[in-house]
Amino acid sequence: MTLLQGFGTLFLALVAWRLLKRITQPRNPLEDVAGPEKEHWLKGNYHRIFQDGWDYNLQLAEKYGGAVKIHGLLGTLQLYVSDPRALHNIVVKEQHVFEETDMFILGNKIIFGEGLISTLGEQHRKQRKMLTPVFSLADMRDLLPVIQPIADKMRDVLLNQLPAGEGSQEIDLVPWMSRGTLEYVCQANLGYTFHALDPEKTNEYAKAVRNLSPTALSIILLRPFIPFFVRYFSLHWRNMFVEWLPIPQLRELRRIVRIMDTVSRQIFSEKRATMLGHTNGSSGTTSDGGGDLGERMRGKDIMSIMLKANASSDDADRLTDEELLGQVNTIIFAGFETTTIAVCRMLYILASKLEVQAKLRSEVRKAKRDYAASQNLDKRWEDVDLPYDVLMGLPFLDAVLRETLRVYPPTSLMSRTTRAATTLPLQFPVRSTSGAPITEISLSANTNVIISILASNHNKEVWGEDADEWRPERWLTATGERIRIGEDGDGVVRDGDVPAEGAPGNKGGVKYPGVYASMMTFLGGGRACIGFKFAEMEMKQILTTLLSAMHFALPAGTDAHGHRKEIRWKMNGLQVPVLEPPAGDGRTPQVPLDARRVCPTDFAPQPVAA
Repeated sequence: MTLLQGFGTLFLALVAWRLLKRITQPRNPLEDVAGPEKEHWLKGNYHRIFQDGWDYNLQLAEKYGGAVKIHGLLGTLQLYVSDPRALHNIVVKEQHVFEETDMFILGNKIIFGEGLISTLGEQHRKQRKMLTPVFSLADMRDLLPVIQPIADKMRDVLLNQLPAGEGSQEIDLVPWMSRGTLEYVCQANLGYTFHALDPEKTNEYAKAVRNLSPTALSIILLRPFIPFFVRYFSLHWRNMFVEWLPIPQLRELRRIVRIMDTVSRQIFSEKRATMLGHTNGSSGTTSDGGGDLGERMRGKDIMSIMLKANASSDDADRLTDEELLGQVNTIIFAGFETTTIAVCRMLYILASKLEVQAKLRSEVRKAKRDYAASQNLDKRWEDVDLPYDVLMGLPFLDAVLRETLRVYPPTSLMSRTTRAATTLPLQFPVRSTSGAPITEISLSANTNVIISILASNHNKEVWGEDADEWRPERWLTATGERIRIGEDGDGVVRDGDVPAEGAPGNKGGVKYPGVYASMMTFLGGGRACIGFKFAEMEMKQILTTLLSAMHFALPAGTDAHGHRKEIRWKMNGLQVPVLEPPAGDGRTPQVPLDARRVCPTDFAPQPVAA
């Protein structure tokens, strides 16, 4: 018997074991919940949800409501949830019962180490306690001017590709936004640069990080088998399986992980040496051309703040070196891919809605002119850098960002599993298989629950009948001011906050437990996105910097055969923009837009004085 045949036998034995386990288990209470019929003996409906499943996900919630029975891999039943009360239970009230799945935790541990998204229970709470103060508003205010040069560099790189005057040039934004957001997370979070925006320089770490997500998504259907192999096979044998299996993506994923681990250990070593005074913090470099930004950052990067906080903590709260090291790649990956997608989506929307782009550009111009006048700055308005409070207070910019993150969340789905039997209450009753109304659902231990961020953000019972529409005005008063969200009016919805009357996402007093603007994009509770304030600040800085100098429009050109370029956003775990055939291959991420320099007609018309 060959090694490949042996593995095939092992795989079939695993499938048989899972099927036998399912057959011998007591009747699953999810049998009574309505949902779509199973479509495949192995994949169930799982593939329809996670592979190009935008329409399918929204149709599930539209047809069956906020709790839907789904057939997972090997016939397992899972619950697909978008009901607001159910999600409050999952992410806030009973988050100790609804924990991350084994495949999520163990898969992340293999890739990132002992970081925030790879840990559970007390270890996760300890890490979060250490990291939360690092992302405070005070730290964001200090950090914003230090990272402004990144946005300026992105603008200059794009401007250098444009012809002089009013001529336009088609530019694929994905690689440049990807490079730019990578610099943001590396410089702001680690105080380190990989020169990702320098076309003359290449970097293995930067390429590895950019390729991590598409490589992992290409083998997403293998993820449920991760816990089995981690628990029952040593690292040696897991590596042997990677070599034997005819799946080149597995070997590529291992190569990426090794590069990330090697470089992150070097960065961590340099940062700690700087903190201890063993270096001056400005000369550290990796073997492929990266470098520490100690002199420029002056310890304002998040890793430096975290290392200092950890060193001064009590022994009980202090993180180990492996835990600190695990935050390096975790922070970079968590803040890189999703922000790239969100910025590309916003620029695509603005290119397709030129009147919105003009209105936003006019708001930015007025803010920069007003700030320059208040500070007696002798600068062109385009070159004015807005401070944190002014940038975050622009109402229309805030509305465009919120509405984009609501309608088009970069990450559409998350999963949890029940660590004990429980009952999930529903805000809005659903129908059973017999047609009777269900107000709560019993869940056995070890039941997987899929949190639908997309369906939650499109719930018409909460957001109104126009929930599917991209309409930034929903976040503004009739006079154009921001609608107050949360007790502090800062857009952050904390536990116990009640959005103001008439606020979006508060129809009939019902709201979602999301940490940001009552939406589920950044989740809520103890595993909400810890860096959402940084991501919000970063995206606003990029948009205001680019729109001050450049105008974007949908591609007007055609390919060599005369086919128009049509951009479509596929939902493959993450939102992935591709070019539809025949102009594109339908797989490669790209957002080609026509860009040119801003001219006087690119602003909203000024109202005529009475």
